[in-house]
Amino acid sequence: MTRMVASLSALIISIILLVSGNAFLTTLLGIRLSIEQIEPSIIGWVLVCYSIGFVLGTLYVQKVIARVGHIRAFAVFAALSAVAALVYPISVTMGLWAVLRVISGFSIAGVLVVIESWFSSRATNTNRGALFAVYQIVFYIAAAGGQLVVNLGNPASFMPFTLAAILLTLALIPLSLTRMEAPVIETADRLSFFTLARESFTGVAGALICGVLIGAFYALGPVYATMAGLDVTRTSIFMAAAIIAAMLLAWPLGRVCDSFDRRRVMFVVSLVAAITAVAVAMIGSTNMTLLMLLVGLFTGLSATLYPIAVAITNDRMETHRIVAASATLLLSYGIGSVIGPVVMAELMGRLGPAGLFWGSAGFLLLLTVATGYRISSTWDVPVEDQEHFVATMPEASSVLVEIDPRNEEFHASDVVKEETFRQAS
Repeated sequence: MTRMVASLSALIISIILLVSGNAFLTTLLGIRLSIEQIEPSIIGWVLVCYSIGFVLGTLYVQKVIARVGHIRAFAVFAALSAVAALVYPISVTMGLWAVLRVISGFSIAGVLVVIESWFSSRATNTNRGALFAVYQIVFYIAAAGGQLVVNLGNPASFMPFTLAAILLTLALIPLSLTRMEAPVIETADRLSFFTLARESFTGVAGALICGVLIGAFYALGPVYATMAGLDVTRTSIFMAAAIIAAMLLAWPLGRVCDSFDRRRVMFVVSLVAAITAVAVAMIGSTNMTLLMLLVGLFTGLSATLYPIAVAITNDRMETHRIVAASATLLLSYGIGSVIGPVVMAELMGRLGPAGLFWGSAGFLLLLTVATGYRISSTWDVPVEDQEHFVATMPEASSVLVEIDPRNEEFHASDVVKEETFRQAS
């Protein structure tokens, strides 16, 4: 395992730089727009363009990679994201920023497809579970660390945007110097959205609502914090704590999911998350410690809706359809991440900063009611027949789905992989 991680060190360093730079930039933009006193509804429309670009990227970047190769494609996408970061402070114009967010989303989707393709190419049937976990831990820690970088400069100045561009550009270096052979990308098939909804409505609904909640929080969390009176330092801690909570809650809830019917687990999780969202909306920033705890619980529970949705869906899928179903669930999450910022920003404009959490509570209650109805009207999968729960994150491309440990269709030549490890070491 140590040798495997060492051989992937270039990828891991690139991930840390890329994800931390992108997370930093996302929070910075929310704070800067609030400083400029832009209406929340307009902020929502601007920031949602990132999700639109990301969804488009996951659908089309494979064509670019196939044409020019992994290293060149990675360089192009990383350079585009860095250039976008530098252009933001030149002109604080909402139309320009919307275009830049689409470019950023598309570019980040591209670099993630490249990186995850390399991860997938290094996986064997014996190590893919460990690789899957390593990727997610590195991703979440880098995203949380990126929030704290916001403290290094005045968001109203040019300097933080330059720092974000530096991080995104530095991500080019480790991967550009690697000796690893470029992997082959196999485009994941997708089941029809409506076909999957007929077979696993709860799974699709859970992925969609998770996209609404997490997409809205990542885009508008900094706006909420600024409107609620938090300074830059406390806003960065607020966002970092939420991301760490999402990582920490995934594993204990996994044990619960392996012991009980998963739709009932989703029912309870969505109900408790809704209650937590209401509590955040009512308390606000009157008690900073309590706010951090409640927001961490809210985001942690909300983020677990996606892996629970994947588990529910996989329990009802034949083995050979798991990858296709998971790719469609990712698309469902992406659609939700487009809906969330727009709806929540409108609510924040009407209700103030608490609108973010009142709206989140409303979507969670919808999921609770829908899940309860499906529990009462359709059959349950016996606990002993459920697939093993795997903590998965939606902030990825469909390429990473291939090394999900539940995917029994994964076949790798250990001999070829070991030779690749030896050459890259």
